[in-house]
Amino acid sequence: LYGIQRAQTSDPFYWMRVILASNRGTLMELGVSPLMTTGMAMQLLAGAKILDVDLKSKEDRVLFTAAQKLVGLLVTLVQATLYVVSGMYGDVASIGAGNAILIVAQLTFAGVILLMLDELLQKGYGLGSGISLFIASHISETIVWKAFSPTTINTGRGTEFEGAVLAFFHLMVVRSNKLQAIREALYRQNLPNLTNLAATLLIFALCIYMQGWRVMLAVKSQ
Repeated sequence: LYGIQRAQTSDPFYWMRVILASNRGTLMELGVSPLMTTGMAMQLLAGAKILDVDLKSKEDRVLFTAAQKLVGLLVTLVQATLYVVSGMYGDVASIGAGNAILIVAQLTFAGVILLMLDELLQKGYGLGSGISLFIASHISETIVWKAFSPTTINTGRGTEFEGAVLAFFHLMVVRSNKLQAIREALYRQNLPNLTNLAATLLIFALCIYMQGWRVMLAVKSQ
Protein backbone atom coordinates (compact mmCIF):
# COMPACT_ATOMS: atom_id res chain seq x y z
CA LEU A 1 0.00 0.00 0.00
CA TYR A 2 1.29 3.44 -0.94
CA GLY A 3 1.21 6.16 1.71
CA ILE A 4 1.27 4.05 4.88
CA GLN A 5 3.71 4.36 7.76
CA ARG A 6 5.60 1.33 9.00
CA ALA A 7 3.86 0.16 12.16
CA GLN A 8 5.91 -0.08 15.34
CA THR A 9 3.26 -2.07 17.22
CA SER A 10 2.21 -5.72 17.00
CA ASP A 11 -0.40 -6.79 14.49
CA PRO A 12 -3.82 -6.99 16.24
CA PHE A 13 -5.19 -9.29 13.53
CA TYR A 14 -2.16 -11.60 13.31
CA TRP A 15 -4.00 -14.78 14.28
CA MET A 16 -7.00 -14.00 12.05
CA ARG A 17 -5.09 -13.32 8.84
CA VAL A 18 -4.84 -17.00 7.87
CA ILE A 19 -8.59 -17.54 7.80
CA LEU A 20 -9.21 -14.12 6.25
CA ALA A 21 -6.56 -14.54 3.50
CA SER A 22 -5.12 -11.19 4.59
CA ASN A 23 -1.63 -9.68 4.41
CA ARG A 24 -0.76 -6.65 6.50
CA GLY A 25 0.24 -3.53 4.62
CA THR A 26 -0.73 -4.91 1.18
CA LEU A 27 -3.72 -4.61 -1.13
CA MET A 28 -5.03 -7.83 0.47
CA GLU A 29 -5.22 -6.13 3.88
CA LEU A 30 -8.97 -6.70 4.12
CA GLY A 31 -8.77 -10.19 2.66
CA VAL A 32 -12.09 -12.00 2.26
CA SER A 33 -13.65 -10.34 5.30
CA PRO A 34 -15.98 -8.12 3.19
CA LEU A 35 -17.14 -11.20 1.26
CA MET A 36 -17.72 -13.23 4.42
CA THR A 37 -19.45 -10.38 6.25
CA THR A 38 -21.73 -9.60 3.32
CA GLY A 39 -22.57 -13.23 2.61
CA MET A 40 -23.44 -14.07 6.22
CA ALA A 41 -25.45 -10.87 6.72
CA MET A 42 -27.48 -11.28 3.54
CA GLN A 43 -28.15 -14.97 4.17
CA LEU A 44 -29.23 -14.17 7.73
CA LEU A 45 -31.60 -11.44 6.55
CA ALA A 46 -33.04 -13.72 3.88
CA GLY A 47 -33.39 -16.65 6.30
CA ALA A 48 -35.14 -14.49 8.90
CA LYS A 49 -37.54 -13.27 6.19
CA ILE A 50 -36.45 -9.67 6.78
CA LEU A 51 -35.63 -9.63 3.07
CA ASP A 52 -38.54 -10.86 0.97
CA VAL A 53 -36.69 -13.01 -1.54
CA ASP A 54 -37.64 -16.29 -3.22
CA LEU A 55 -34.40 -18.10 -4.06
CA LYS A 56 -36.35 -20.53 -6.26
CA SER A 57 -37.14 -17.67 -8.61
CA LYS A 58 -34.40 -16.85 -11.14
CA GLU A 59 -35.26 -13.14 -11.12
CA ASP A 60 -35.07 -12.99 -7.31
CA ARG A 61 -31.74 -14.83 -7.31
CA VAL A 62 -30.28 -12.34 -9.78
CA LEU A 63 -31.51 -9.39 -7.72
CA PHE A 64 -30.25 -10.99 -4.49
CA THR A 65 -26.79 -11.56 -6.00
CA ALA A 66 -26.64 -7.99 -7.30
CA ALA A 67 -27.68 -6.63 -3.90
CA GLN A 68 -25.03 -8.79 -2.26
CA LYS A 69 -22.33 -7.32 -4.51
CA LEU A 70 -23.53 -3.77 -3.83
CA VAL A 71 -23.52 -4.35 -0.07
CA GLY A 72 -20.06 -5.92 -0.45
CA LEU A 73 -18.77 -2.71 -2.04
CA LEU A 74 -20.22 -0.62 0.78
CA VAL A 75 -18.76 -2.95 3.43
CA THR A 76 -15.34 -2.77 1.74
CA LEU A 77 -15.45 1.02 1.68
CA VAL A 78 -16.55 1.20 5.34
CA GLN A 79 -13.88 -1.27 6.50
CA ALA A 80 -11.14 0.54 4.56
CA THR A 81 -12.21 3.87 6.06
CA LEU A 82 -12.28 2.42 9.59
CA TYR A 83 -8.82 0.92 9.14
CA VAL A 84 -7.39 4.30 8.15
CA VAL A 85 -9.29 6.35 10.77
CA SER A 86 -8.32 3.94 13.56
CA GLY A 87 -4.63 4.60 12.91
CA MET A 88 -3.79 1.19 11.46
CA TYR A 89 -1.38 2.82 8.99
CA GLY A 90 -0.33 5.74 11.16
CA ASP A 91 -2.05 8.77 12.59
CA VAL A 92 -4.20 10.51 9.99
CA ALA A 93 -2.66 13.88 10.93
CA SER A 94 0.84 12.56 10.24
CA ILE A 95 0.15 10.69 6.99
CA GLY A 96 -2.02 13.51 5.65
CA ALA A 97 -5.54 13.61 4.27
CA GLY A 98 -4.35 12.95 0.72
CA ASN A 99 -2.55 9.74 1.68
CA ALA A 100 -5.50 8.67 3.84
CA ILE A 101 -7.90 9.02 0.90
CA LEU A 102 -5.41 7.23 -1.36
CA ILE A 103 -5.14 4.29 1.06
CA VAL A 104 -8.93 3.98 1.25
CA ALA A 105 -9.09 4.09 -2.57
CA GLN A 106 -6.44 1.35 -2.86
CA LEU A 107 -8.20 -0.95 -0.41
CA THR A 108 -11.58 -0.32 -2.04
CA PHE A 109 -10.17 -1.04 -5.51
CA ALA A 110 -8.64 -4.29 -4.24
CA GLY A 111 -12.02 -5.22 -2.74
CA VAL A 112 -13.74 -4.59 -6.09
CA ILE A 113 -11.24 -6.88 -7.84
CA LEU A 114 -11.86 -9.56 -5.19
CA LEU A 115 -15.63 -9.29 -5.66
CA MET A 116 -15.22 -9.63 -9.43
CA LEU A 117 -13.01 -12.71 -9.03
CA ASP A 118 -15.56 -14.24 -6.64
CA GLU A 119 -18.32 -13.62 -9.19
CA LEU A 120 -16.26 -15.32 -11.92
CA LEU A 121 -15.77 -18.36 -9.68
CA GLN A 122 -19.49 -18.48 -8.89
CA LYS A 123 -20.22 -18.61 -12.62
CA GLY A 124 -18.06 -21.71 -13.00
CA TYR A 125 -14.71 -20.23 -14.09
CA GLY A 126 -12.63 -22.04 -11.48
CA LEU A 127 -12.71 -24.66 -8.75
CA GLY A 128 -14.97 -24.37 -5.71
CA SER A 129 -16.17 -21.21 -4.04
CA GLY A 130 -14.28 -17.94 -4.12
CA ILE A 131 -13.77 -17.63 -0.36
CA SER A 132 -12.42 -21.19 0.00
CA LEU A 133 -10.09 -20.74 -2.97
CA PHE A 134 -8.73 -17.41 -1.72
CA ILE A 135 -8.07 -18.85 1.75
CA ALA A 136 -6.42 -21.98 0.29
CA SER A 137 -4.23 -19.84 -1.99
CA HIS A 138 -3.17 -17.65 0.92
CA ILE A 139 -2.30 -20.66 3.09
CA SER A 140 -0.30 -22.23 0.26
CA GLU A 141 1.57 -18.99 -0.33
CA THR A 142 2.37 -18.71 3.39
CA ILE A 143 3.71 -22.27 3.55
CA VAL A 144 5.94 -21.82 0.49
CA TRP A 145 7.21 -18.45 1.76
CA LYS A 146 7.99 -19.75 5.24
CA ALA A 147 9.83 -22.70 3.70
CA PHE A 148 11.87 -20.88 1.01
CA SER A 149 11.91 -17.20 1.99
CA PRO A 150 15.27 -15.63 1.01
CA THR A 151 14.85 -12.80 3.52
CA THR A 152 17.77 -12.63 5.96
CA ILE A 153 17.32 -11.77 9.64
CA ASN A 154 19.94 -11.03 12.29
CA THR A 155 18.96 -13.24 15.23
CA GLY A 156 21.88 -12.43 17.50
CA ARG A 157 23.57 -15.71 16.58
CA GLY A 158 24.39 -14.37 13.15
CA THR A 159 22.45 -13.78 9.95
CA GLU A 160 19.89 -16.48 9.14
CA PHE A 161 17.40 -17.03 6.34
CA GLU A 162 13.72 -16.75 7.21
CA GLY A 163 12.80 -19.79 5.10
CA ALA A 164 13.18 -23.04 7.02
CA VAL A 165 14.65 -25.03 4.11
CA LEU A 166 17.12 -22.32 3.08
CA ALA A 167 18.06 -21.83 6.73
CA PHE A 168 18.86 -25.55 7.05
CA PHE A 169 21.32 -25.52 4.13
CA HIS A 170 22.78 -22.19 5.26
CA LEU A 171 23.37 -23.46 8.80
CA MET A 172 24.94 -26.66 7.49
CA VAL A 173 27.46 -24.55 5.58
CA VAL A 174 28.31 -21.87 8.16
CA ARG A 175 28.25 -23.97 11.35
CA SER A 176 31.29 -26.09 12.10
CA ASN A 177 29.25 -28.32 14.43
CA LYS A 178 26.86 -30.05 12.01
CA LEU A 179 24.83 -31.68 14.77
CA GLN A 180 24.20 -28.28 16.34
CA ALA A 181 23.29 -26.90 12.91
CA ILE A 182 20.66 -29.63 12.44
CA ARG A 183 19.30 -28.98 15.93
CA GLU A 184 18.99 -25.26 15.21
CA ALA A 185 17.26 -25.90 11.89
CA LEU A 186 14.76 -28.23 13.57
CA TYR A 187 13.98 -26.26 16.73
CA ARG A 188 15.04 -22.61 16.24
CA GLN A 189 12.80 -20.12 18.02
CA ASN A 190 10.90 -17.09 16.61
CA LEU A 191 11.51 -18.19 13.01
CA PRO A 192 10.08 -20.99 10.85
CA ASN A 193 11.86 -24.30 11.44
CA LEU A 194 11.83 -27.73 9.86
CA THR A 195 9.66 -29.17 12.65
CA ASN A 196 6.90 -26.65 11.86
CA LEU A 197 7.16 -27.46 8.16
CA ALA A 198 7.10 -31.22 8.71
CA ALA A 199 4.09 -30.96 11.05
CA THR A 200 2.20 -28.85 8.50
CA LEU A 201 2.90 -31.32 5.68
CA LEU A 202 1.90 -34.24 7.94
CA ILE A 203 -1.44 -32.62 8.75
CA PHE A 204 -2.07 -31.93 5.06
CA ALA A 205 -1.29 -35.56 4.17
CA LEU A 206 -3.50 -36.83 7.00
CA CYS A 207 -6.43 -34.65 5.90
CA ILE A 208 -6.09 -35.77 2.28
CA TYR A 209 -5.91 -39.42 3.38
CA MET A 210 -8.96 -39.15 5.64
CA GLN A 211 -10.95 -37.46 2.87
CA GLY A 212 -10.53 -40.66 0.86
CA TRP A 213 -12.23 -42.79 3.51
CA ARG A 214 -15.51 -44.36 2.53
CA VAL A 215 -17.95 -45.88 5.00
CA MET A 216 -20.69 -47.99 3.43
CA LEU A 217 -23.91 -47.90 5.45
CA ALA A 218 -26.57 -50.41 4.61
CA VAL A 219 -30.01 -48.79 4.65
CA LYS A 220 -33.06 -51.03 4.63
CA SER A 221 -36.67 -49.98 4.57
CA GLN A 222 -39.21 -51.73 6.75
